[in-house]
Amino acid sequence: MSYVTGNQPNGTPTWIDLGIPDLERAMEFYGALFGWEYDVGPAETGRYTMCLLRGRPVAAIMPNPDPDATEFWWNMYFAAEDCDGTAKRITDAGGTLIQEPMDVMDQGRMAIARDTVGAQFGLWQGRAHIGCQIVNEPNSLVRNDLVTPTPEPARAFYPAVFGYTLDRNEDLPGMDFTFLRRPDGKEIGGIVGLPDAASSRWATCFEVADTDAVAERAAAAGGTPGAVDDTPYGRMATITDPFGTEFSVIARP
Repeated sequence: MSYVTGNQPNGTPTWIDLGIPDLERAMEFYGALFGWEYDVGPAETGRYTMCLLRGRPVAAIMPNPDPDATEFWWNMYFAAEDCDGTAKRITDAGGTLIQEPMDVMDQGRMAIARDTVGAQFGLWQGRAHIGCQIVNEPNSLVRNDLVTPTPEPARAFYPAVFGYTLDRNEDLPGMDFTFLRRPDGKEIGGIVGLPDAASSRWATCFEVADTDAVAERAAAAGGTPGAVDDTPYGRMATITDPFGTEFSVIARP
């Protein structure tokens, strides 16, 4: 069991959430895929709904606060020991703040930022809410990678903000893929240079027990699964939910 019982080390992806047009439809879809149960938040929180695996939060979904939104994606938050200090490093490194650091009741302190290649991400300084409490096992978050057509500015930005080191991925020699490692050497994700990417975005990957079965469930629930492929890291597929949100799933060996 991959339980998380305290705040993750600084710079570790620690939380994900998704704003979509139809909360009930999203709950139905992701429940069919991952077996999640839900704790629907009250109106004053915008119906911010916790997605639960064995009773522990692994993600959140909510009605999108922008009624005119046409694109939807999973938002990823990095653990921040000092949200305000990290926010300053973001702007010092050339990034921008979409949401200045703010307290979220007693749950934690957050900020929303955009990096130097235009990808959005969040910061989370956990208090009562530490983030995902189950990771790296079926039906939970396993990985986030930045996909961008312009990787070099990102490879300068993230080490400046979080103190990462860079390590080229030799497992995929045909790809421009660099690992991001915390100062303790732990890999937290990577930067993928993809020249034909339409924009820069942090991609979210969930672990599953059976990629083919999840792809079939996604189609039955109104989503669109892509091709299932074997990779050096496991059997993967990209899935698009009923609202156009793309994410991937992997069954690791």
